[in-house]
Amino acid sequence: MRLLGKIALVTGGGRGIGRGIALALAREGADIAFNYRRDADAAKSTGAEIVALGRRTLSVQADVTYYEQVKAAVAKTVETFGRIDILVNNAGIASRGRFVGDTEADEMERLFKIHVMGAFYFIREALPIIRKQKRGDIINISSVSPFSCMAGHAPYAVAKAGLNALSSVLAKEEVGHNIRVNTIACGLIETDMGTRLVNGMGMDIKDLAKNLPFGRVCQPQDVGNLCVFLCSDEGDYISGHPIFLDGGAVY
Repeated sequence: MRLLGKIALVTGGGRGIGRGIALALAREGADIAFNYRRDADAAKSTGAEIVALGRRTLSVQADVTYYEQVKAAVAKTVETFGRIDILVNNAGIASRGRFVGDTEADEMERLFKIHVMGAFYFIREALPIIRKQKRGDIINISSVSPFSCMAGHAPYAVAKAGLNALSSVLAKEEVGHNIRVNTIACGLIETDMGTRLVNGMGMDIKDLAKNLPFGRVCQPQDVGNLCVFLCSDEGDYISGHPIFLDGGAVY
């Protein structure tokens, strides 16, 4: 087990990509804390799967856009496990997909608060704890969107671009504390959010598989596998970069 004895905190870990990450880290020996916003049943199910893998787990209901709730979630994690070695900022939402000139101010703010400020809140609270460990890893789950900059994707692309910049700066700042900071730039992932996005374009996500690299849609487990690698000894010399997880697709 490559992460045996590590403590990982995964935001939005109850379902979707976050669940895939939490389970992948647990399979490699990490104990898992995760927050969820509303879906208590999904969080309970994910927690049960982590326990079935022989790992300890903690689920905390917390909205990443409220700093006090984030502080409480981090404090509860430390109270339960004693430390944090790995932080994965995964919590996120999609945008309504309007052109810039038609985008409401509150929509841009909503995306920025979740993707950038939510990650910042967790980093700010967890960083002093991670710095105390022999090694620390922070992974921010981003997207190919800021690189493709497709029309109608401004709120999501801008928010993820902000997250990428936060990651790059943090990597330079924390290398002296032996903390690695990386960003995973995901393409389309088969989750509830990804399925709704594709449905909104009048398509079925299953029908896209034949046109995607390797004939399949990327799965949450794929994201989890990359997180495991980055946090393991094999990923020891990787920091400060966006790593594309899109199968080589051109978006």
